[in-house]
Order: sequence, then structure tokens, then C-alpha cells
Amino acid sequence: MFDWKGAPVLHTPSPDFAGPYDLAVIGAGVVGCAVARRFALAGARVVVIEKGADILSGASKANSAILHTGFDAPPGSLELELVQAGRAEYLAIRDSLGLPLVETGALVCAWNALEADKLDAIAAQGRANGVNELRLLSGTEARATCPGLSERLVAAIEVAGEHVIDPWSAPLAYLTQAVALGARLLRDAELIGGRFEDDWILETSAGTLRAAAVVNAAGLYGDLVDARLGLKPEFEIRPRKGQFVVLDKAAFAHVPRIVLPVPTEITKGVVVCPTAFGNVLIGPTAEEQEDRTRATVETGALEALLARGAEIVPALAGIPVTAVYAGLRPATESKAYRVIARPERRAITLGGIRSTGLSAALGLASHALKLHEDFGLPATVPAEPPAVCLPNLAQTRERDWQRPDHGEIVCHCELVTRREIEATFDSAIPPGDFGGLRRRTRAGMGRCQGFYCNARLAEMTQGRLAPPLAVGEREE
Repeated sequence: MFDWKGAPVLHTPSPDFAGPYDLAVIGAGVVGCAVARRFALAGARVVVIEKGADILSGASKANSAILHTGFDAPPGSLELELVQAGRAEYLAIRDSLGLPLVETGALVCAWNALEADKLDAIAAQGRANGVNELRLLSGTEARATCPGLSERLVAAIEVAGEHVIDPWSAPLAYLTQAVALGARLLRDAELIGGRFEDDWILETSAGTLRAAAVVNAAGLYGDLVDARLGLKPEFEIRPRKGQFVVLDKAAFAHVPRIVLPVPTEITKGVVVCPTAFGNVLIGPTAEEQEDRTRATVETGALEALLARGAEIVPALAGIPVTAVYAGLRPATESKAYRVIARPERRAITLGGIRSTGLSAALGLASHALKLHEDFGLPATVPAEPPAVCLPNLAQTRERDWQRPDHGEIVCHCELVTRREIEATFDSAIPPGDFGGLRRRTRAGMGRCQGFYCNARLAEMTQGRLAPPLAVGEREE
């Protein structure tokens, strides 16, 4: 089968894709992947409907990759509850799934007396939220834990439990475990409409399917998906763009901890943060826009981020930029998560999941399962979860290039081997486009941004990606 441009369509559903299913999850972002896993573990027959060519093709592909403690979440909020539940589950399952944890800790930094005056209240809120590993530090004490910080630092709060994770391997692991339990992933399948007739009849661009219940985890399209399902939208998505700068790996030595600003009423502000891949990122900006699809980067905003990063950690001023990117967060008119259950129609909406979605995803999934229990649908719990262990991409643990017989190093910037690339195409959820390949392997994400390895990658992936990779291609 070919699309209108003549490119091969690689995700044509099999003839039995119509179901019936116990649950249809709309959206294969981090929340949708976590929901699929949780319901599959509970014995449900699950289908995940994703309009993109690969998972994480929307808001979930661009974030700061911080595993939050919830110290700064609104007290008593559902967000606080689910962030902490998600964090606890991630820590409990990460070893079995092969997922990394870079134990950095964080510093909430005050750069003037006005900001310093707010630290006591921030610490008090954190403790009220159940986060007790907080210390108020003088500027000198904070710099002792992160020597690269500017001498201008007045004071800080140390948050020992804030850490960094791999933002792409985690949801891939969740969905891989769901698929091992029998879940189906339909890519290139946009939801067109749905109606509830004892079961849900869902019209997608790939065909019609039937499911007993639905979970809307459509992120930036959450309100539109509710409308297409005939459900009254109770919120409006207002996309918020965040631009990021990624610095070369030489920056990592100067930023051993997550450096957070004192937040304002509008934004949490610009973060300087190490990554699991050995880089340092600076961002995000916070810019409202109407476009839900395209997140552009602007020179002025990126230059401002670089200047701010150098103010915070002066040594960053001379370090080259490896990459820039922008992501969209599914903000709404309210800061709160917009979680809505409609038992009479067996529908759950998980909307307005913004910057804490990576941390809260597993908590959201368990919460959705509890809401689903009111629907009265039976399920048979599997005897034992299948073993799933993803290959490590984090810089802080052994990588495949350090092991024998890897074939060759294809991407020298990120030290990605031929064996890693071949393995991801042989996996339960192979990449559907070049962005998916990058997120699964780090190929093309380094200093040259694919300049040297794209020709080899194009050769290795011929006939496997839609559209095919062309030399010089970049992911937006």
C-alpha cells in the first residue's frame, strides 16, 4: 500500500483490527502509553489509536525529562497526588524495565533578595506536600553542591529527590509491556468520530473499530477528541510553546544538578538541567499560540535562553550548542489537570496534562483504572506480567558500544551501534519515522545532527520508515 505521495504505508492494520476491545486509548503519548500498560496488566484487551506515524509524536516528544517530587504542586490537588503516585511507581518498576535514573537533586535558586524572601514559603509548601528532603541553603552552601553557579546566587532550596530520566524510553517501555500482554497499537489512525451504542463505535482514518470504553489521552487535541466523540468539551486546549537549547556534552561537568528558578504566577521559569544523555538543556520559554501542530524556534528567544544560562552558570557561555527544539504543552484555561469520567458513556478524559505529565503518567493510568471500575466491566488479570527490558541510552550506565560484537558505530557523536539500530526494528514497536528512530537510539542527535551518519542511516532503514530518510534530513 502507498500513500498519495507514493511512500510506503508501513502500519496498515490487520484485518481483525476492528475488535471488539475492552478499551480504546486515544493518543500514544506518555499518558496514553502508561494507560495502555495499566489496563493491559489488569486484563483488558486494549487498542491504542495514534494519528501520528509513531508514538510520542505530539507534546510528549519535547520536555525537560525531570522526575518530579511534587514539592511545588498545588497543595491538595489531583496533580500532586498523581505526580507522587507516578514517581513512586516509576522508582518501583524502573530496574525491571531497564529504565535509568540520574540522581541529580535540584536547587531552587534565588538571585535577589525578593526571590530569597519567597524560599521559606516554597519550602513550607513542599513539606506540606509530603516532600521532606528539603534544605534551605545560603548561596555559598548551594555553590558547594554545584560549583559552577554564579557568585550572584543569594540563597537556594535543595530538593534532594528531583532527578532526571530518559523521557522517551519510559513510555516506550510502558507500551511495549502492554503489547506483550496483547494490546494493539494502530499508527497513522486519526480519530474522525465516535458514537456510543452500548459499545463505542470509533471511526478512524484506518477504519472502524469497536470498544467497550474509551480513554481520551490526546494531549494537544484533547478537547477536539471529546467533541469528535460527541462528549461535551469541558475545557479548551491553549497550546503553550516552550523553546529549548541543548548544549554540548562538555557542559555536563558544570551542571551536576537541576537548577530551578523561583517560579512566578505565570510560569515555572527557565531551567538549567543535565540530561540523561550527557548534555545540558536550557529552557523552556512559555509562549501562547493557536497552532497545535507546529512549534517553531526563534533566534531571539534562543539567544535569550543562552544568555540566561550563562548568567546562572558562567562557564556555559563558551560551550557550543548541539541542538535547539521547541515543544507544545497542552495547557488549558486552568492550571489544574482536567480529568473527567462519564460512567454513563464509559468514557474518561485525561486532559490538560502539562509539564508534569512524564512524572504523573503512571499515576494517571492507575487513577483512570480506578475510575473505570465504576463502569462495571469484567477483566481477567494475567497471571504474571511479561518481562520487558529496554536497552539503555543513558550516559551514566553501560552502553552497547562498550560491549563486544556490536557491528559498527553508525552515529559517532552519540556512539550508536548498528546492533542497536537493527534491534529497534526487530522490537515489538519498531520506529515509524526518523523521529522515532532518533528517540529509540539517539542516532543523529549529537553535535553534527546527522550530517555524517544520515547517509548510513538512510541505507540501513531503506523501506522501513515512512517517509524514507533522506540525507540531510532534520526533525523539526
